[in-house]
Amino acid sequence: MRFPLTEKWRKSDTLSDKEVSAGQNYYDPDLAHPDTEFDDEHVPVPDSTTERRLMTKIDLRLIPALSILYLLAFLDRTNIANAQVFGLIPDLGLTGNQYNTALTVFFVPYVIFEIPSNIILKRLKPHVWLSFCMFLFGLVTICQGLVQNFSGLVATRFFLGLAETGMFPGCFYLIGMWYRRAEAQKRYSFFFSSTTLAGAFGGLLASAIGKMDHMQSYRGWRWVFILEGVLTCVISFIFFFLLPDFPEDAKWLTPSERAYIQSRLRADQYGGSSSNHNTSSGSGLARRITTRDVLNVFKDYKIFVGGLMYFGLIVPAYSYAFFAPGIIQSYGYSPIQTQLHSVPPWAAAFGFAMLVAYFSDRFRHRFAFCVIPICVAITGFAILLATHHNRPLQYGALFMVTCGTYGAMPVVVCWFNMNLGGHHRRAVGTAWQIGFGNIGGIIATYAFLKTDAPEYRKGYGICEGFIGLSLLSCVVYLVGVVWENRRRERSVEVVGGVTEWEKVEKGDLSRDYRYMI
Repeated sequence: MRFPLTEKWRKSDTLSDKEVSAGQNYYDPDLAHPDTEFDDEHVPVPDSTTERRLMTKIDLRLIPALSILYLLAFLDRTNIANAQVFGLIPDLGLTGNQYNTALTVFFVPYVIFEIPSNIILKRLKPHVWLSFCMFLFGLVTICQGLVQNFSGLVATRFFLGLAETGMFPGCFYLIGMWYRRAEAQKRYSFFFSSTTLAGAFGGLLASAIGKMDHMQSYRGWRWVFILEGVLTCVISFIFFFLLPDFPEDAKWLTPSERAYIQSRLRADQYGGSSSNHNTSSGSGLARRITTRDVLNVFKDYKIFVGGLMYFGLIVPAYSYAFFAPGIIQSYGYSPIQTQLHSVPPWAAAFGFAMLVAYFSDRFRHRFAFCVIPICVAITGFAILLATHHNRPLQYGALFMVTCGTYGAMPVVVCWFNMNLGGHHRRAVGTAWQIGFGNIGGIIATYAFLKTDAPEYRKGYGICEGFIGLSLLSCVVYLVGVVWENRRRERSVEVVGGVTEWEKVEKGDLSRDYRYMI
């Protein structure tokens, strides 16, 4: 197979023997490198490995570590719901909406410091920043088990939000810098589904820890915080040595493997290769993010639409995470039974999310796999709104809520994040989507009040409305990227090629960038 040297080559740009005999310059990879393997983007694979073997190596190093990290972060964030079942509210003398206020305080620093955290991560390297934050939120979780009143609970929730602010956007940003868009969804969903595993694991763990009630004069809910916080701190020291950095800095890969990973990512975004594809400067990693870079990102309306897509899903997601034990307990279960009954919906959500991710990558499509789970969640909330005296049906509807909400969230984030090109736009855009979206967490903390129990009509209605907002935002984003792709097809034909500077600095705003649908 021969490719012209005069323009960006693609699989369809083959030359006939007649064109070759006429003297047209060409490059034939089969003749130049007869034993070299080429991947789907026609990027040469290093002789020492294969594409599949190398991607498996990266998967095993990156995805399990980040999944465990976020599992513990989500566990430490939401274990207050399990603690509440074991008597946290009366022990601390909480009255009125003080419990909801304590939940809300977490999101204040969590939302504000998302973008600064990703900028710091880019400067300090991921293994340093993420493991440091992990140790901090583990330490704060331990302190949460030692508080004596409402003020102490609010203070620890604030610092927990501050310590966890970089976890989710940082991990998503890091994953996005290792994989091509068409292969990223399974990895994103497995990582994101650590939240559902945290919910299931948290319920099982809390049911066991709850039996330590009054041990060493500590109530069971205190042991929930203390033991889970100690576990996090211990693992943070291990992760300092295990967490990988960006491809440009991965010392556990050979130079040729690092060069290949960077080349395949560039080819995925821009459809070709060039001499600087294998350099950190060519990827934008070497240049620091400036205030101007941040402001330029927000000139793109799609950034705000992406935030709304995630924002609409966060309200039902956190509503379930924080209040599911209370909702299930209202069905008449004991504290231990409540913890155990909270596990199956989370486990089902994990399986459903991975199924959605598999087919999304299989068909290289995102929009439909956002809409289908969202419709499942809408149906679940509709059942909960309409049914109040059929416990099996209500419990079954919780499966639909978790499967739909937590099945759509990783697709929404992956779709938006992987459509952002370059280090600068992806670092800022990912942090913005997660940060802005988590404002929904503040709304969620007041969606389910004790005064509305056991029917919780207001809470279910709020969740139904916000998940509808997410659906509408997905449609708007789809229309935006389709229109932009068509406009750029015409633009490149009329104006001509694109410089390397434009590719690196403008990222997905470059004229030859094509968004995934």
